[in-house]
Amino acid sequence: MTLPHDASPTATPTGNILDKYRVDHPIERRLVGTFLRALDELLPAVAPTRILEVGAGEGEISERLRERFPDTSVVSIDLHDLALADEWRRRRVIGTFADIRRLPFPDDAFDLVLGIEVLEHVQGPEQALAEIRRVARDAVVLSVPREPIWRVANVLRGRYVRQLGNTPGHLNHWSKRGFRSLVSGTFEVGATRTPFPWTILSARRPPS
Repeated sequence: MTLPHDASPTATPTGNILDKYRVDHPIERRLVGTFLRALDELLPAVAPTRILEVGAGEGEISERLRERFPDTSVVSIDLHDLALADEWRRRRVIGTFADIRRLPFPDDAFDLVLGIEVLEHVQGPEQALAEIRRVARDAVVLSVPREPIWRVANVLRGRYVRQLGNTPGHLNHWSKRGFRSLVSGTFEVGATRTPFPWTILSARRPPS
């Protein structure tokens, strides 16, 4: 794992825990399985040369990408968090601490960029999308919780009731149509998948 020289502690959004894709409840496990299958459907058929995952969290998706594309370089970023660093070491994730709005990579550096369950945490998501566009040579896959379904589902299971179902750390809330509209301001949006309760989009960087 390589850390940038300016890596320093920052305020990390709350609400998600390590191994968020490894859930015990059978219904939640089924939902996560549906989400991961939908994500797999949107990955390119031909193996990319270099992949970047922004907001990689514990590294579950990056690990799956390495299994899917074993000869591909997969790089992960997230905000400074020593627990994440330990988890990345355990999973052998190649990661660096960085802000999605100021990515420490050159232009056109990656054939595929993924932002899975991260944009809802970001102040200024348009800036984050602009940075993803800058470093993406071609394909992009993005996902967010689908609202208001996400919050309703939280309330129904007794989670974050006082916050009207809003997961702590979620700053942005998009319907499927709203998220497509946001992303289409920066990318050419392709296929959409809506595994309950998420929206997943595939997109491409438009010609310059």
